[in-house]
Amino acid sequence: MFGGLTLALAVALLVPLSMQSTSSAAPATAAPVSPTPAKALVNDPRAKTVTAFLNTHCVSCHNPEKKKADLVLHTYADTSSILKGRKVVQHALAMVKSGEMPPDSKPQPKVEEIEAFAAAVNGMYADDDRLAGPNPGRVTVRRLNKNEYNNTVSDLLGMEFLAADDFPADDIGHGFDNIGDVLTLSPVLMERYLAAAEVISQKAIVLEPPKVGERWQGGRYLEPAGRRVPTTKFRPVTKGAVNTPFRLSNDGDYVFRTRVYARTTDGEPVKATLLLDGKELSTHEVTGKDEKSAKIIEHRLHLEPREYRFAVQIANPSPGAEELDIGNGRSARGKIEDKSGEARPADGVRVLYVEFINVNGPEDTRPSSHRRLIAAADPKAPKATQTRQIMERLTLRAYRRPPTKDEVDRLCKLVEQTEAAGEKWEAGLQMALQAVLVSPKFLFRLELDDRPEAAEPRPLDEFQLASRLSYFVWASMPDDELLDLAAKKQLTPNLDAQVRRMLKSPRAQTLVDNFAMQWLQLKRLKTFSPDPNLFPKFDETLRNSMQQETELFLTAILQEDRSILDLIDADFTFLNDRLAAHYGITDTLGNGWDKKPGQPRGERIPYGRFVRVSLPKGGARGGLLTQASILAVTSNPSRTSPVKRGKWVLEQILGAPPPPAPPNVPELEATSEKAHAKSLRQQMEQHRENPACANCHAKMDPIGFAFENFDAVGAYRWKDGNSDIDASGVLPDGSSFKGAAELRSILVQKRADQFTKCVTEKLMIYALGRGLEYYDDGAVTKVTKAVAADNHKLSRLVIEIVKCEPFRMRRGLQD
Repeated sequence: MFGGLTLALAVALLVPLSMQSTSSAAPATAAPVSPTPAKALVNDPRAKTVTAFLNTHCVSCHNPEKKKADLVLHTYADTSSILKGRKVVQHALAMVKSGEMPPDSKPQPKVEEIEAFAAAVNGMYADDDRLAGPNPGRVTVRRLNKNEYNNTVSDLLGMEFLAADDFPADDIGHGFDNIGDVLTLSPVLMERYLAAAEVISQKAIVLEPPKVGERWQGGRYLEPAGRRVPTTKFRPVTKGAVNTPFRLSNDGDYVFRTRVYARTTDGEPVKATLLLDGKELSTHEVTGKDEKSAKIIEHRLHLEPREYRFAVQIANPSPGAEELDIGNGRSARGKIEDKSGEARPADGVRVLYVEFINVNGPEDTRPSSHRRLIAAADPKAPKATQTRQIMERLTLRAYRRPPTKDEVDRLCKLVEQTEAAGEKWEAGLQMALQAVLVSPKFLFRLELDDRPEAAEPRPLDEFQLASRLSYFVWASMPDDELLDLAAKKQLTPNLDAQVRRMLKSPRAQTLVDNFAMQWLQLKRLKTFSPDPNLFPKFDETLRNSMQQETELFLTAILQEDRSILDLIDADFTFLNDRLAAHYGITDTLGNGWDKKPGQPRGERIPYGRFVRVSLPKGGARGGLLTQASILAVTSNPSRTSPVKRGKWVLEQILGAPPPPAPPNVPELEATSEKAHAKSLRQQMEQHRENPACANCHAKMDPIGFAFENFDAVGAYRWKDGNSDIDASGVLPDGSSFKGAAELRSILVQKRADQFTKCVTEKLMIYALGRGLEYYDDGAVTKVTKAVAADNHKLSRLVIEIVKCEPFRMRRGLQD
C-alpha cells in the first residue's frame, strides 16, 4: 500500500548524514595512512647490518638485472629506505629464518649472521613503531553484508526472514566478504533494500490480527489407540493417560482444555491431571458422573513454537487397575463391557471418561515481532507517547546507538501523518519501520566521529565498541546486555567476561559458518566436481558429509575452547556412516577394516547420524589437513594437486603465500599415456627442471606430497596409478617427514608460532573489516604471544583481538 513512499522516505527523511545534529561520519579512505611521528629514526647504525647482510646474501639474485621473484633488494641502503620498505625487508627476513633463502647453490649465512640480521630488522621496526605511537588505522564505512543483514533483522525483530538471500552476492576482499573497501552499494542492491523493507514491515506488524487458532482431537482418536475404535465419543481411562500431539507455530499464551466425567464404586473421587510432554500442569477433581454432567477443565500456559504432546491422566487409579482394552469382546479384571461397547466400572474401580483434548491460542495472534515492538510502550499511555517509546527503543537497537531527538521526532511524525491520512496506528508503525530499515544508519555500520580532523588515536565510544564486538563474534547487532553495558560505560572494563559469554552463545556459530569457512576456502566445495568416471562413488551425500564433518569439528573447537593447534593435529573428528565408509573407519574408536586382534572396539557408527570418533595418535587422519573437504577443494577434478595442497598450507596455515606463477608455464599433462606412465611426483620433478618454477615449487611441493596418500576426494590410497606412493619430503629448514602424520607433528612442534600468527592475522582481518598494514605488526605480535602463553586457547585469541588497539581505537584524517 505504501511501497511508493519508501524511496522518498529514504532520500528525504534519513539519507543526509551530513545534517545529523550531533556528529558527522568521518570520510572513508581506501588505504590507511600512517600518522607522522613526532620523532623518527635517523641514521640508525643497525641499518648498516641490514644492508651488509642483503648485499652479501641476497642482492646477487635480487637486483635490477636478474630480478628473481620480481624482487630487488639493492635499494635498501639506509635507515629511511629500510623503514619505508618494511614489508619487503620483513619478507626477506622470514625467508632467511625459514631456510628457504639463500638457495642451496649459494653460500649459506652463519647462524650468528642471521641472528644479527634479525635483531637489526626487528629492533629498527620496533623502535620506529614506538616513536610513531599507536596507529589503529582506519576502516572504510561498511554496509551490512548479506549474512549480517539477515542476522540483524532476525535479532532486531525476532522473526526469521532471509530477505538478503535475494540480494546480489557480496564481493570478497582479503579472503572475506565483510571488508569495507569492497562492500559497494549498487542500484540493484538499493532496490532490493527497498523491497525487503516493505515486505519485512508487513510481516513484522499486522493490521488485522488473525482469529485465535483452535486444535481439537476427539477422545476415540487419542493415543494410545485401542484394538477397536470406541463406539462412544468419551474415551475411558482406568490407568495411565491418553494423549495427542499438536504443533504450535507461534509463541504466546494458550489454553489447554478437556471435557471429562467419572464413575467410581469405591466412594473415592476421581482426579484428572493435565500433562505437557510428560510434565504435570495441574490436577482437578472430577465430580460429573455422566455425559450430561461432564465438565471442562483447563490450564493456561505460555508456549514457544514447536511440537508438544498434550495428555490427560487419571491421577488416582484403583489399586491393581489395568488399562481398558475397548472392544475386545471379553470381560477382564477391573472392567465390564456392556452392549454399547462402553466400559462401566466393576467393584472397586475408578474410570475417567475423556471426550476431547483441545488447545486454543495464542490468545494474542499478532506475530511475536509485532508484540516485541510494542512491548516498549506503556499500554496505558496516550498513543503519541507510545509511539515515541516504541521509536526510541527501535532506533536504539537498529542504529546500535542512542538515537537523537530529531531522529525520533522524524519517525513519530511519519506515524502521525499516516494516521492523519485515515490509516490505522499499526500502519504508521509499518511505515516507520520501513524508514528505519532503509536508513544508512541501519544498513551501514557507521562509527560517527565528533573529531574527524583529529589525528591522535583515541578509544571508540562504548556503543561503537559494542557494535564492533557483536558483528565480530555474532555477525549481528549487539544484544540488550551489550547495549546496557555501553549505556553505563561499563563495557570496556568487562570485555573479557563479555567475550566469554558471547562465545558460549549459539550465535557464536557464525565464527564457524562465516569466518572459518571463508578462511579455509571451503565454500568452493559446493562447486567441486570430480571426474565421475574416476570417482563414481562421489555424490551429493558425500559432499554434504564432507562439509558437515569440518563444521562439527570446528564447532567442537569453539564450544570446548580448545587449543587452535588442534586444528592441525587433533585426536577426534565427527563421522556418519557414509563418510566413515569413505575413510575406511568402522567404529567410534577410529578402527579400520584392518583392526588387529586385541585392539579395543568402539561402537558402530550409526546410519545417517554424525557421532564423535576418536582417532589414533599419529594415524593417517587428524585435524583439518586430512579431512576430505580440505583435500577435495585443493585437488583437480581428475587427480590430486600437490601444488594446490602445498600452496593452501602455505597461505592458510603458515601465512607465507608463494609468489604468483610466472606466465607461460605449461600445465602438467593430465590424460596422455606418457603422463599415466609416470607417478605425479615424477611429473612434478620434471616440471621443476624449468628454472622459473624451481624456486616456488621447492616450498610447495614437499608439503603437497605429504598428502599424496589421499586421492582427489580424500579417500586413502597406497598407489598412484601403477606406482607406489612416496609421501616423503624435506622442508626448507631441513625438517624431513614421511606422510601427513609426520608433517602435522612438525607443524605443531616447530611451526606453532607461525601458525598462531597466521590465524591471528586472518581473524584480525575478519574482525576489523580491512586488510592489515605494517603498523598492525605490533598488535599481531602482542596477540600471538598472549595466545601462546595461554596454551593457544581459542577464547584467548578472540579476547586479545578485541582488546588490541586496532580493534578498540580509532583516529581521524591525516594530511
